[in-house]
Amino acid sequence: MKEKKIYGVFRGAPFHMVGDGFRVSNYFPGGNRFGKMISPFFLLDYNPPHDFGPSGTPRGVGVHPHRGFETVTIAFEGSVAHHDSHGHSGVIRPGDVQWMTAGSGVLHKEYHEKEFASKGGAFHMLQLWVNLPAKHKMTEPRYQSITSEMVGKAVLPDNAGLVRVVAGAYDGITGPAKTFSPINLLIGELHAGRHAGFTFPPTTNTGILFTGGEATLQGKTPVSAMDFVLFDNDGEDVRVEATTNCSFVVFNGEPINEPVAHYGPFVMNTMQEIEEAFEDFREGKFGVLED
Repeated sequence: MKEKKIYGVFRGAPFHMVGDGFRVSNYFPGGNRFGKMISPFFLLDYNPPHDFGPSGTPRGVGVHPHRGFETVTIAFEGSVAHHDSHGHSGVIRPGDVQWMTAGSGVLHKEYHEKEFASKGGAFHMLQLWVNLPAKHKMTEPRYQSITSEMVGKAVLPDNAGLVRVVAGAYDGITGPAKTFSPINLLIGELHAGRHAGFTFPPTTNTGILFTGGEATLQGKTPVSAMDFVLFDNDGEDVRVEATTNCSFVVFNGEPINEPVAHYGPFVMNTMQEIEEAFEDFREGKFGVLED
């Protein structure tokens, strides 16, 4: 097997608030920062640990539309309640994942869960947008509620740590998420001095976001929390060696080799489809959801 080469190690954009409940750094698209190199993933917002004080009114993001892609929210600390215009609702708590397929169109809102909001505390989240192939962009919206207990767990040998499998597979363990294109979404935790290896076909795109601690990649490149590492396609193997206890999220997927048109909350294939999305939204075809 041949090691994948590292294309680059990147930091996200300066922090900004999404609504009043999410303090995020955006890693991509950022002006289509990585383009086809990161497909099928389209956007990554990361909210590292941040303390929100108690609030009688839950903070969050009000009603907004989506079409043509999926949102994947991973909760590390804190809790988020969500509702959409197709009758889906729920709460994601630490270790849980919310996988929402916007498909043909949905209205959505998400807020700090009421009890968490009233007490305040550490809030640590990640949201990933996953593009949909053209043939699935207008699929019926759906919601996958993936609790911590449902996530696949691969225990690494020699007490090295754990790899949690949300989508795809690792070391024979399969994740619960149903996807429209081949995807591996893995959450790794390594103890200091230990390592983990990953193997992905050279036809796929691979990136890693480090969410805690320090590590060395491919035996030579130091990385730390809030670093995003993008790999070249060439090669198959990725090796993470923990300098300290560390945690990270691995994104791997088969690229969708189709044109992309993006504007605001819509990810389609052409600007005409973007215009149609806005028109359908204005005409109320995404349903009704009270703020």
